[in-house]
Amino acid sequence: MSINAKLQDSLHDQLFKAILKLENLEECYEFFEDICTIQEMKAISVRLEVARMLAAGEIYEEIVRKTGASTATISRIKRCLQFGSGGYGKILERMTADDPNFLKKK
Repeated sequence: MSINAKLQDSLHDQLFKAILKLENLEECYEFFEDICTIQEMKAISVRLEVARMLAAGEIYEEIVRKTGASTATISRIKRCLQFGSGGYGKILERMTADDPNFLKKK
């Protein structure tokens, strides 16, 4: 898929290049703790978990119960999985390649 031209600018490029420089999990924690609030980090983490749960075939009610995400957030992530740029799919595929049980219901 193509990159959304409305998002593409030098500030986003700088951020993503910085993220690509992170070398391990500890560096990710350090960087994201500095650049995001705790709530922002939790929101991003929940979105990835919602994507994982949707890909695993879990239903909205279960996702709401387990994550606390709103049905609007779940719907948006479902649309991204189906019609988005492919970012969630790519990451879920790579994480599943590293851990074949990643997409299994937890």
